[in-house]
Amino acid sequence: MASRAGVSVATVSRILSGAYTAPPATHDRVMDAVRELDYVVNANARSLSTSSGMVAMVVNDITSPFFMNVASGVEEQAVADGRVCLVCSTQGVPERELSVINLMRQRGAEAIILVGGMAETEEHLAQLTAAAEGMDRAGARMVLCARPWKGAKAPVDVVECDMEAGAFAATSHLISAGHTRVAHLAGPHEFSVAGQRLEGYERALRAHGIKPDPALVAESDMTRESGYEAACRLLTGTDATAIFCASDMSAAGAIAAARDLGRSVPGDVSVVGFDDIPLAEDLYPRLTTVHVPQQELGRSATRLALHRRPTDPPSRRVVLGSHVVVRESVAPPARLNTVGKADS
Repeated sequence: MASRAGVSVATVSRILSGAYTAPPATHDRVMDAVRELDYVVNANARSLSTSSGMVAMVVNDITSPFFMNVASGVEEQAVADGRVCLVCSTQGVPERELSVINLMRQRGAEAIILVGGMAETEEHLAQLTAAAEGMDRAGARMVLCARPWKGAKAPVDVVECDMEAGAFAATSHLISAGHTRVAHLAGPHEFSVAGQRLEGYERALRAHGIKPDPALVAESDMTRESGYEAACRLLTGTDATAIFCASDMSAAGAIAAARDLGRSVPGDVSVVGFDDIPLAEDLYPRLTTVHVPQQELGRSATRLALHRRPTDPPSRRVVLGSHVVVRESVAPPARLNTVGKADS
């Protein structure tokens, strides 16, 4: 760092600590070197401490049941390995995610686990790549959990669930019940995980000879409130008889929207969710959904980060399976129910 900037180590230390007002040209050379070398101040080194023994988990929303279930798995494995777990929230803001990552690096985190989707521009991915390379040089590890890596080759581990296959199975389940007008209450289009679920939904339609209809897709932010609003639009503006939702929380909103519009679930409209959070069994009717092994996602991500061997490749990927849990929120379309009654 000092040699790159052409100054002494002491000058670099004073400038970065804010304890020295350097000439502008000197200050600029030091800060240019910081950016070029992806340097972060190590707070542990400053205090002459050793490794923090910390696993940092970075999520979009700490109130989300999905993220908290993953966090439970991360903490369980971290404690088993003698580490502490810290959970940080970004509110889905890319700049906040990078800020949190740099702060955790300064605190000497052994592992930083990024959970869930994010709006990933090329610039953001480039910055994540630089951070991952800096962590690797320091003996730490970045792991993406329930989130694919879409950047350039980098020392990043990935733990995913097969979201596309889960969405295919959920949509196929609705089609098998007799639905041909299946709507999709999607997640934010800029999130890769939402894109995987949309791809699975469309692939299932095509596999059953049904042409995807853009009018049957409504976007939400995967919360109950947003799901309620999007479902109201779908149920009043289309002839959908079933809705496949990108999350259980948006499915809860869809069930509430159907009820407020005077429609019964599953009598008038069938609803399927995604994630299988505990709430799914408490809804009325109990929600048919795609089971995602949330705690195992967290445990696997933590094991990848902490149990590296010298012979391991620079990047590893683990894919966990998903499956449909059939409960009570799906029935044949009302027209078929009527025909069945007439024939009986």
